[in-house]
Amino acid sequence: MSNFRASEIGTQDKSGFSLTKAVEDVSQHGYAQTEALKEKQKTLISLQATLSEVEKIGGMVEQELRSKVREFLMLEGEMEHLERQTRVLHDRCASIRKENTELQIGISEEEENARMALAGFNTYRNKMEVHRAAVLHAASQTEAHKELEEKRALVRMLTQKKEELKVDLEDPNGNTVQMSEIDALKGEMSLMRETISKTREKVQKEFETHTQIKKDIEVWQREVENLLFFDIQRSQGLRPSSWVEFLFYPK
Repeated sequence: MSNFRASEIGTQDKSGFSLTKAVEDVSQHGYAQTEALKEKQKTLISLQATLSEVEKIGGMVEQELRSKVREFLMLEGEMEHLERQTRVLHDRCASIRKENTELQIGISEEEENARMALAGFNTYRNKMEVHRAAVLHAASQTEAHKELEEKRALVRMLTQKKEELKVDLEDPNGNTVQMSEIDALKGEMSLMRETISKTREKVQKEFETHTQIKKDIEVWQREVENLLFFDIQRSQGLRPSSWVEFLFYPK
């Protein structure tokens, strides 16, 4: 019986040891799972932060991409506009080249016409030079004769003047007549100066009189306006002041 109890005690010891070990194993396993869960939570938080950053960067990249797309569309529109302008300029250049070709042809024709006209003008000028030389030669003969006649007439006139002066100097009354004519002219000039001076004084007096008359008219006009004003006041039953009655309505 003692053996049975001993074996029973041994069995109980073994069972207690196994239970303790199991509890320890479970505890260690729970701790390991807790630690693993904490690590996973840290990893999850890190991944969430990374995901948020990536989403933020993605939003910025998407916004930048949209901006780039808008810029691309604008550049594409500008390129189309530039292409249209290029086609228009190309057409204008073609038109200008055509006009330049036509102008060059016209210039060549005008140069040929000018060359022919210049040749004809040179021929005409040579003929005119010959004719002019002939006319000048004939005119020189006529001018020489005319100049000779004019000089002869001048000599005759000077001779006549010389004779008249000689007679005037020999006449004792000649100088007296000239002096009397000069004195008469001086008298007329003095009379004209006096007349001008009197006329100037008369104009000045008339101007002063006109100025005074203008002032008198202005004063009279003001008096008439005042009389009309106070007549209107009387007609409306308003009594003017005593000094106004004294000035304009004496008893």
